[in-house]
Amino acid sequence: MWNYEKRLQYPVKITETCPKTAQLIISQFGGPDGELAASMRYLSQRYTMPCREVAGLLTDIGTEELAHLEIICAILYQLTKDLTSEDAKTAGFDGYYIDHTKALWPQAAGGIPFNACEFQSKGDAITDLFEDLAAEQKARTTYDNILRVVTNPEVRDPIRFLRAREVVHFQRFGEALEKTKERLNPNNYYFFNPEFDTQFMK
Repeated sequence: MWNYEKRLQYPVKITETCPKTAQLIISQFGGPDGELAASMRYLSQRYTMPCREVAGLLTDIGTEELAHLEIICAILYQLTKDLTSEDAKTAGFDGYYIDHTKALWPQAAGGIPFNACEFQSKGDAITDLFEDLAAEQKARTTYDNILRVVTNPEVRDPIRFLRAREVVHFQRFGEALEKTKERLNPNNYYFFNPEFDTQFMK
């Protein structure tokens, strides 16, 4: 299905260990608006998307999110590869260190583990595309927050790249929503028929 090129979509070259920064970046690995959730969201939704072109877009973006996951993991690895237990303790990263040493494991910055509740796949084309638009904006906001806090230019560089891709994905999903609305039978979708509510209000 995919051709895998064994290089990062964007280079990561971090020369200085910083577990405190890793603790922030890890949210884009396993947090509620991270790359793992994004990939699973789009690669799940594509099966019930009635428009083949939009299903293809979900496949493309879902695959790209896996590439973004690799970039985030490379950042995390490079920020922690020379980590000592004392470094972890000093940076407040010791709880993670106790459970995982220097292995990569998906969780949010607040320590909450990743789970499938982080993403939605509803089977309604309009609902799913609005979910996707919101997801891209939330991911962009998370990257904005990282850029506000992290000062290391070696970390900021790939983060800026990832942020820019969230903006592009948001634009593509907006276009997909318009295409989908044009092609769907309007009798079958709430988006076109808010009067559907009346049947539930009786």
